[in-house]
Amino acid sequence: MNKGIPKPELIKALQTASRTGEIAYGSREVVKLVLHGKAKLVVLSANAPPEVKRDIMYYSKLSRIPVVVFDGTNIELGSVIGRPHSVSALAIIDPGQSKILDLIQVSSE
Repeated sequence: MNKGIPKPELIKALQTASRTGEIAYGSREVVKLVLHGKAKLVVLSANAPPEVKRDIMYYSKLSRIPVVVFDGTNIELGSVIGRPHSVSALAIIDPGQSKILDLIQVSSE
């Protein structure tokens, strides 16, 4: 679990990924993508339900997919990616022009 990325940089990277890349949101969809190994990164909101966090963390560890905890609520995470509802979990499938995967590697070193 990675918490080392500054919030403004993460927000900018998520917005760029949602505009230029491919993301999926929703806990069931994210678990499915993680199990199939199609997600490159998973982002969880700080107030995601405990069972959702547990499942996604477990499957991500098995699939060796990095997980980032967004330092904000699920409503904030939804508004960051331009959705009018709450989003507890999202998966980055294709980052597009976003440097979000580079941010993950730099913060984990």
